Amino acid sequence: MEEVLLISRFITRSLILLSLCFLCFPPGVVCDTGNVSTSSNSSSKPKVINIGALFTLNSVLGEAAKPAIQAAVDDVNSDPTILNGVQLKLLISDTNCSGFIGTMEALQLMESDVVAAIGPQSSGIAHVISHVVNELHVPLLSFGATDPTLSSMQYPYFLRTTPSDHFQMYAIADIVDYYGWREVIAIFVDDDYGRSGISVLGDALAKKRAKISYKAAFSPGDTESKINDLLVEVNLMESRVYVVHVNPHTGLNIFSVAKALNMMGSGYVWIATDWLPSYLDSKDAVDSNTMNILQGVIALRHYTPDTDLKKSFMSKWNTLKYKGSAGHAGFNSYALYAYDSVWLAAHALDGFLNEGGNLSFSYDPKLHDTNGSMLHLASLRVFNGGEQLLQTLLRMNFTGVSGQIQFDPDKHLIHPAYDVLNIVGTGTHRIGYWSNYSHLSVVPPESLYTKPPNISTGSQHLYSVIWPGDTTSTPRGWVFPNNGQPLRIAVPNRVGYKEFASKDKSPQGVRGYCIDVFEAAISLLPYAVPHTYMLYGDGKRNPSYNELVRRVAQNVYDAAVGDITIVTNRTKIVDFTQPYMESGLVVVAPVKEAKSNPWAFLKPFTAEMWLVTAMFFLFVGAVVWILEHRINSEFRGPPRRQLITICWFSFSTMFFSHRENTVSTLGRMVLIIWLFVVLIINSSYTASLTSILTVQQLTSGIQGIDSLISSTEPIGIQDGSFALNYLVDELNIAQSRIVKLKNPEAYLRALKLGPKKGGVAAIVDELPYVELFLSNTNCLYRIVGPEFTKSGWGFAFQRDSPLAVDMSTAILQLSENGDLQKIHNKWLTHSDCSSQVNQVDENQLSLNSFWGLFLICGIACVLALTIFCCRVFTQYRRFSPEDEESEIETIEPSRSSRRSIRSTSFKQIIDFVDKKEEEIKEMLKRKNSNSNKQQTSIHSFSDGQASSPS
Repeated sequence: MEEVLLISRFITRSLILLSLCFLCFPPGVVCDTGNVSTSSNSSSKPKVINIGALFTLNSVLGEAAKPAIQAAVDDVNSDPTILNGVQLKLLISDTNCSGFIGTMEALQLMESDVVAAIGPQSSGIAHVISHVVNELHVPLLSFGATDPTLSSMQYPYFLRTTPSDHFQMYAIADIVDYYGWREVIAIFVDDDYGRSGISVLGDALAKKRAKISYKAAFSPGDTESKINDLLVEVNLMESRVYVVHVNPHTGLNIFSVAKALNMMGSGYVWIATDWLPSYLDSKDAVDSNTMNILQGVIALRHYTPDTDLKKSFMSKWNTLKYKGSAGHAGFNSYALYAYDSVWLAAHALDGFLNEGGNLSFSYDPKLHDTNGSMLHLASLRVFNGGEQLLQTLLRMNFTGVSGQIQFDPDKHLIHPAYDVLNIVGTGTHRIGYWSNYSHLSVVPPESLYTKPPNISTGSQHLYSVIWPGDTTSTPRGWVFPNNGQPLRIAVPNRVGYKEFASKDKSPQGVRGYCIDVFEAAISLLPYAVPHTYMLYGDGKRNPSYNELVRRVAQNVYDAAVGDITIVTNRTKIVDFTQPYMESGLVVVAPVKEAKSNPWAFLKPFTAEMWLVTAMFFLFVGAVVWILEHRINSEFRGPPRRQLITICWFSFSTMFFSHRENTVSTLGRMVLIIWLFVVLIINSSYTASLTSILTVQQLTSGIQGIDSLISSTEPIGIQDGSFALNYLVDELNIAQSRIVKLKNPEAYLRALKLGPKKGGVAAIVDELPYVELFLSNTNCLYRIVGPEFTKSGWGFAFQRDSPLAVDMSTAILQLSENGDLQKIHNKWLTHSDCSSQVNQVDENQLSLNSFWGLFLICGIACVLALTIFCCRVFTQYRRFSPEDEESEIETIEPSRSSRRSIRSTSFKQIIDFVDKKEEEIKEMLKRKNSNSNKQQTSIHSFSDGQASSPS
């Protein structure tokens, strides 16, 4: 009989679930809600308010939540300051970790006219129950469902009272970035909770330039055998950083299997989400075997501030009458959130009632029983005040045992934070904190909320960690895949320039400069790198390096080693190491000895230099003539003679052969400075001319890349080089002009023939090849023009390969200790030819080298002229003071009279300046004597008039 009743009950619940699904997702167009009939409407406050609780009682979270919820209800009912005497009645339903049973229990709970429901703890069950509460307008306060997707607008009546996994995954991403790891493997339970969390983790890692290299999902009910197969698979992969996001009742199986597979040793990193601390905290004493398999694991736990409320709650936890056993067992952070969920509902109901809210329920015409139906859907009623109560909940702001309870616009609790734990010995050790405000830190988050946020890399800190294997050194986080295959390294099978890389009969199979550099760098790594070389190309012509790099990107090869130039389009698909050789495109052309030039004596100076020098010769000569003209008879005479004197004196100073002596102090000062300038100019001219005439000069019809672009002659390039794309795409040179050459012998043959006989006018290639080519050409060819691109050679690895970073460090170390140069000297030689090609312009001396001397000389001349003019002006004033006085006293004359006076004055000044210094002094003495005589006569005449009778 009991079996029949159980079957009947199961069928009834199944039909209820099907009906509910039909109501939640009706086919076709969604209809109007229709009229709602009200069955009860009370204007007075009720004496009892029903609230529900939905969670799995027999679980890690449920065992902590049940006593906390019951204690919170008792505390609310015994507090006279809230709800004003209205009592809360708690109705608990067990979801039993089942979405189906959870839905049935939710429907039965809603028949009791609950105004709010606490729970559930499971994200999967929350998804299903959220459809029920959406239909009946009953707020659902979940303390344990952390699935980030539950915060979407699809579930308006779902309100989370614990931090979302969205923040926990960003905390893990910050930890991964803090230790410099770039790839992780996610191990998660394949349900809503696991999938959604790992999806957010992938987004968070992408912002840190990291990624999830593999997602290892398993079903909640998988056996240890299947978990073993899963871990064996991930252990063969490159990454050694594992993020475990599972349920508490299945999580320990992951670590026990990993321990058996020796995956809990040195080099491994395990990061567990909050499920692990929740499990450990809920146990009064964890057995030693469990702790042994968890050594070195990093885990996150919800952070709750150590407030007085929390301490008070913790002190009475062990004595709660609702607990089935004494002691600390059963407690974890979810107990605090469950306790605060009840208080949140109580505060919201208190505000709801004080605002005049009415606790009434209405029948929905959509929920009715058809003929013969036994589902009793008519007993489900809609809470009329659900929307108002929901808005009141979102406005709540109070301090609970878990901290501040306040929601942001996205319905998340503000200030989400986590403890970062390291499992060591018999317990956990806190190594820091993470908060959404300041990210990683070693101080409690609440102490940072009053300071400006600082999430820069330098501000992130954690204490030291003891990693798996009992080591304090941070694991590298990756290894070479343990699948029995060494690293596949492609080497170009070159036809020419085999000094860089070529096939060899040795066990290694290849040899060359690039191979030796790679092997030297590999030897500096702190770990072994098993690798094998694979030749790329048929050996008949140089392979395409673009295609070689593309094969690496397509995982045909793990890396490429050789003379591979780092160019933009290649860096988009692979990662290059630090360049181990500088490179760039240059032009090689035939050269011949330059013919002698009858005007070679003009080449030491530029035209600008010659012009300025000539002007200064004349200028200095004129200045010396002005300074010496009044006192030196050698600078006087007829105008023609004086002009000849100026020119002769000016240019004779070039050879220090001037015969005129300088008498004035100012003239001697100017001449000394000018002779120093002439000495420098003569010495520089002599040195430059000697260099031009004695050093062999070579010339070429090609001056550089610019002359190649403007011509129409054929250009040779190396087969397989990136120079083809550069010349055609960047410099717009017609592809018909490009001639591909296989090896140095083809270079030599094409240059000898020349463009008129089927050869080339010049060759464009990278500098390392050109240097090697020129070393064997007996100085017949030279580099013309400057290097017109800058690049380098590097080793290519697949994108995000950590080996590229370590190899770059090794290459820098080779460069610093001199080994890189030793390898270069071993394989590569340079030309001994020192002749210059088209270097005449570079040997010419320009004004830039001498403008300082000319400036000093010019200032000296101007200063001497200024002093001279001031002296002459002073003498002139003493010579004719009466003219000046008469000019002041005279009434303003006409314009013609003024012009006449000015012309006379200017002529007098010129005549005065042209006079000898001795004549001026004699005239001044005579004038002073006459002036004294006149004054004596005037005084005598005045005395005579004074003595005569009136």
